[in-house]
Amino acid sequence: MTNTQVPAVRPRAATPAVDVSRPSPLHTRGTRLLAALFLAPTVVGIVVFTVVPILGSIVLSLFHWNVIDPPSWAGLANYRAVFTDSTVRVSFLNTLVFMVFAVAAQLLVALALALTLNGRMPTWLRSVFRSAFFFPLVLSAASISVVMKYLFNQDFGVVNWLLGLVGVAPVPWLTSEHAALATVVIVYVWQQFGFSFLLFIGGLNNIPKEVHEAASLDGATGLRKHLHVTLPLLSPTLLVATVVGVINALQVFEQPYVLTDGGPGDSTRTVVMVIYETAFEQLRFGEASAVGVLLFVLIMAVTALQFRLSRRFVHYQ
Repeated sequence: MTNTQVPAVRPRAATPAVDVSRPSPLHTRGTRLLAALFLAPTVVGIVVFTVVPILGSIVLSLFHWNVIDPPSWAGLANYRAVFTDSTVRVSFLNTLVFMVFAVAAQLLVALALALTLNGRMPTWLRSVFRSAFFFPLVLSAASISVVMKYLFNQDFGVVNWLLGLVGVAPVPWLTSEHAALATVVIVYVWQQFGFSFLLFIGGLNNIPKEVHEAASLDGATGLRKHLHVTLPLLSPTLLVATVVGVINALQVFEQPYVLTDGGPGDSTRTVVMVIYETAFEQLRFGEASAVGVLLFVLIMAVTALQFRLSRRFVHYQ
């Protein structure tokens, strides 16, 4: 009978206990210093180009200053002058009206195009459309406005010439109070919708295909599927696009300044145009800063309202 020798089992080495008292490599002084160095350019940029100008505008709004003479204390006089200025009130009203129509049109156009391109389409053709829709955003707003000013000219513009081919009378795009604001909205939306379009494309690509397949099996098709499935899942992206669109629209300047110079009358005069004219044409930097502070408060209030309302309408996966 053969004796089977069982090999001896060596005892496993004891796992060394982790010294909790020793700091993790991520919490060493060198790591913290390296992180601070990486964050420094961004933090310095925000402080220098955002925080300091805001604080400077608030301080300057309490003084009379025309660049030539030394600043003199004004207190709240600049704010009283702003509140009693009819041009400033009209500019705020114009800016709010412009914001509503421009942001609504921008989101609708961008969402419609994003849903269209997200369907069945060759990859190369989809890339061509994406580049074409985003291209106006990288161009100068002033240069685009100069070109559009000629296109929408009532006498020799291409737009009225095309309308004349189908029997439509020339439209006073830039010389009518109602048509001028609509023209500014059209030019602004044409240039800005590319940003929202890319956001929606990214948001649609993040929606799982299984969700749409399940909705199709339940009988949801076409518009019904987009309203009850796509839009709720796209609501976080829609919130970001709306917030950015509102902030940009409240600061519109180039399009109305180049296209209509605020006219006819004050029908297209915006808040930023009033700030520019008050500061650099009339040399009343104190009052211009007061208008800027009020615009800043308006932007913060509208943004806070959007985030407040988003609690009801934004759904996260």
